[in-house]
Amino acid sequence: MPKGRPTKPLSLNAEEKHKLEHWVRRRTTQQQLALRAKIVLACANGLSNTEVSAHTGVSRATVGKWRQRFLAGGLEGLTDQPRPGTPCQISDRTVEEVITRTLETTPSKATHWSTRSLAKELGLSHQAVARIWRAFGLQPHRTETFKLSTDPFFVEKVRDIVGLYLNPPDHAVVLCLDEKSQVQALNRTQPIFPMRPGQAQRMTHDYLRNGTTSLFAALDVATGKVIGSCHRRHRHQEFLKFLNQVDSQLPKGQEVHLVMDNYATHKTPKVKQWFAQRPHYFLHFTPTSASWLNQVERFFALITEQRIRRGSFNSVLALEKAIKDYLDQHNQEPKPFVWRADADLILKRIQSFCERTGVTGH
Repeated sequence: MPKGRPTKPLSLNAEEKHKLEHWVRRRTTQQQLALRAKIVLACANGLSNTEVSAHTGVSRATVGKWRQRFLAGGLEGLTDQPRPGTPCQISDRTVEEVITRTLETTPSKATHWSTRSLAKELGLSHQAVARIWRAFGLQPHRTETFKLSTDPFFVEKVRDIVGLYLNPPDHAVVLCLDEKSQVQALNRTQPIFPMRPGQAQRMTHDYLRNGTTSLFAALDVATGKVIGSCHRRHRHQEFLKFLNQVDSQLPKGQEVHLVMDNYATHKTPKVKQWFAQRPHYFLHFTPTSASWLNQVERFFALITEQRIRRGSFNSVLALEKAIKDYLDQHNQEPKPFVWRADADLILKRIQSFCERTGVTGH
């Protein structure tokens, strides 16, 4: 006869037995609940706590606990009970007040609330304000910028340029052309300390200005190759020199589509005459305040991030050499940027933004 303290008999009806066996067999059942179901089923077979403990691999105290929980509460007794803890001390009304103040007011001495300034205003702890902000996705310290084009032909220009990207003309070259002007040759006032294990690269915050240059670049949309050159000034004379450079590197007589912005240098009489003498060139101007439509801007972002921003140049010549070397290396293995958004998607997103914010653009 099994040894141990006498236990209360445990019996199951058909529904309880079916439910417990289902919990044991189901793969998605939590392991803790499945184990409790095994314990109760073993107890219902007339086994003692000691025998159930040996069968399931848990302590006798655990078996006794879940035997008593089932006898007292049935199947619901096998689920986890609410854990004790400090009751909520912030009412819904207080939460609403925090959100309303954050969204609709500003402090008298600042442009936005901080957790401490709002906590002082409402008599809360700054941790409480921070928790409420996190719960509702509020970040008063952050701001984002936007600019909507006011070009009266915005829609037409978007469809024209995006159409070139997604469905370029056969046997034609599509070039995105622009200038990155006033690139500064900055030299740090003290030597740069290289990166070491556990320590980032270090450089002084101040610098010496050694002049500027302007990078003229034309990105071939199909191949990713970039034709580029640097010029000390940014006038129509330099722009014409660059156009001659681009023309000399393209197949003679081939149809060329140029995507450019509305900068005055691009529309001077001499520039217009240059294009008039070359009827195989077709111009596509981006809308005002919409430089993001020009793919060469993405290349400018790359060269800035990878070569210019963290560079140190003791002269304009050194800066121009660094830019030329970057162009040469880029063109050894060029990769085109993949444009995925069609005109309808772009216009729909802009319309949705205007409707949400009440802002009117074009």
